[in-house]
Amino acid sequence: MPAIIVEHLDKRVRDAYGWLPILQDVGFAVEAGETVAVVGASGSGKSTQLGLIAGLDVPSAGRVQVLDQDLFALDEDQRAQWRSRRIGFVFQSFQLLPNLSALENVLLPLELVSARDRDARARELLDRVGLSERLHHFPRTLSGGEQQRVALARAFALAPPLLLADEPTGSLDAATGARIIDLLFGLNRDAGSTLILVTHDEKVAQRCERTIALEGGRVLSDERRAA
Repeated sequence: MPAIIVEHLDKRVRDAYGWLPILQDVGFAVEAGETVAVVGASGSGKSTQLGLIAGLDVPSAGRVQVLDQDLFALDEDQRAQWRSRRIGFVFQSFQLLPNLSALENVLLPLELVSARDRDARARELLDRVGLSERLHHFPRTLSGGEQQRVALARAFALAPPLLLADEPTGSLDAATGARIIDLLFGLNRDAGSTLILVTHDEKVAQRCERTIALEGGRVLSDERRAA
């Protein structure tokens, strides 16, 4: 059974002129442990598709099954509870809580599920991303690259079977972005997670085993790299 099954996925939103199609009849399957880049021009539907795979939004039509769960058979609260244990997120804008330290941000998902040895796990991950000396610093005192490293540690805190990353280097300079991508793929490899990565960077996309290109809300191509 694939880790992700997307079937006939549509998303429409109302604007001043009627209904605007964002995604149209999108379908694909992703195997467990696969790394997939989603590429396309701005407005092609990449982030919308990622949000639907996470159950953060509801489709106009179609079906999304993730890790054997039909997401939209669950209500919003059930999806949120399910997502908190099964999916890790990395965003372009980091999404750290400003009033929590680096350590507290990483501890948060562990505390929500009452994980054992959570303090040790959070410290281990922050050490892995090179922030063992910055545990008690707040986001405002960290550089953009450091904030994204905290976000990576938080995303992998529960060793999620699925990681979703939306332009994780989009707000970083090239050198810092390259280091973040190295960490992302290293942590993902160690966790054995399925990875779906939205990116505009062709070099980043080439590090994935597969690339799905969207155009105008439709799948333009779906290619696997030669082994």
